[in-house]
Amino acid sequence: MPLPLSQRRHVGRALATKVLLLPILAVFAGTWLWWLHHQFLPAAPPGAPAVRVEIPPGTSSRDIARLLAAKGIIKSPLAFHLYLHYRGLDTKLKAGEYYLSPSLSPPEIAGTLAAGRVALYRVTIPEGFTLKQIAARLAEAGLIDEDRFWKAAANAPFDYEFLADGPPGSQRLEGFLFPDTYYFGAGVSDLSILRRAHALLEHHLAREWEGRQSGLPYRSPYEALIMASIVEKETGVAEERPLIAGVFVNRLRLHMRLQTDPTVIYGLGEAFDGNLRRRHLETDGPYNTYLRPGLPPTPIAMPGLAAIRAALHPAPTRALYFVSRGDGTHAFSETLTEHNRAVARYQLR
Repeated sequence: MPLPLSQRRHVGRALATKVLLLPILAVFAGTWLWWLHHQFLPAAPPGAPAVRVEIPPGTSSRDIARLLAAKGIIKSPLAFHLYLHYRGLDTKLKAGEYYLSPSLSPPEIAGTLAAGRVALYRVTIPEGFTLKQIAARLAEAGLIDEDRFWKAAANAPFDYEFLADGPPGSQRLEGFLFPDTYYFGAGVSDLSILRRAHALLEHHLAREWEGRQSGLPYRSPYEALIMASIVEKETGVAEERPLIAGVFVNRLRLHMRLQTDPTVIYGLGEAFDGNLRRRHLETDGPYNTYLRPGLPPTPIAMPGLAAIRAALHPAPTRALYFVSRGDGTHAFSETLTEHNRAVARYQLR
């Protein structure tokens, strides 16, 4: 049965309205897609410098989007937040310090934040550094507050698994941190830094101790570490380290005093002004190896792997003495007479 005229007119108007709306909706959808695509292009051309962004813990994804937009890293906080929500990343962004380039696309930036790829600070701890020098280096890199670091070092609750015979007290970390190049994220705790460097030291020392030369005059890995620290401070010439260690091992076996300047200098601490004098050598103290037999009570620096290996694999030698030639190398002697001639030649000329 045909529809009444009035109903046919109503249906016609509805169809006409829909026909008219379709192009409008298509234009709207196209405009929206174009805008969305535009917002997901990088905010800057390739090569734009990275911008530092600090995201505090607990910051919402919406606030992170606003922060990134305010720094010019993304174009639209709304589009970025919608993307995070669509990908299920809005609750997975990690706090921390980042360096983000506006040349990155929003998906790349979102992936960086979700993965927690925070900015890393490169810090090199050279062989032979003391704990004080390490603290200064870390403070210079902006990773620590020195006062806070010293408190952490004095009270670090380490399980000294392999170095359990180390002495208690605030000096127990001298020599216990491995010299290496480290990468730390901003905000890393002092204890995390100490634990990481100490764990690496224990790893290397345990491995080298296991394969050590037989018959060495060390009662423990800790004593080997003390010897390695002395070797580290005595020479920077790689091929001399085993020979230096060989001289000191010979002296220990013969119950001779080590008579090494670096231990005395370490014992002087802040009182050392760069010149080691006779009165220093004649003043008794736990680190004065001119007056006290055997090894000093603790390491005097952070020995590297080469020094540790030299202490545990000393070169076979009959030498008991050595003196600096003034060019970084040393002259080695088996007798005191030979040594005195070398001193006259290289030190008294």
